[in-house]
Amino acid sequence: MNLNKAMIIGNLTRDPELRNTPSGQSVVSFSVATNLIWTDQSGQQQKKTEFHNIVAWRKLADICAKYLKKGAKVYIEGRLQTTDWTGQDSVKRYRTEIVADNMIMLDGRGGSPLGGGNYDNGKTNNSEEAVIEVPEEPSGDEEIRVENIPF
Repeated sequence: MNLNKAMIIGNLTRDPELRNTPSGQSVVSFSVATNLIWTDQSGQQQKKTEFHNIVAWRKLADICAKYLKKGAKVYIEGRLQTTDWTGQDSVKRYRTEIVADNMIMLDGRGGSPLGGGNYDNGKTNNSEEAVIEVPEEPSGDEEIRVENIPF
């Protein structure tokens, strides 16, 4: 049995960049920062930030591009994928990214938690615009369950 699963909660470091493949599929890329905070032996608080490259495809790519902005808090679930290539300087390079399967927006407009409400981007008309149901932000004790993920 094999398992390749990544789950992170962090903040976007840049706005998502939406592109289309030659075949017309949407793909979005962005970066998410996560922080590890601990107290060292001398009692000083330490902080380490990790930066994660995220890629999403098709409908999820369109949703990420439309609703996510730099600084937004987000839950990303997906799989790790490493690609390699040889640069113009003949040096082999590697890039590890999370290919997103699921995404939950944890911030609402103005940075306040959505608290389980609908995120409709402020639209009040009766168009067929997609409304995304977002569960409450998990507390430290609660586990994130599959049935709470809106995609």
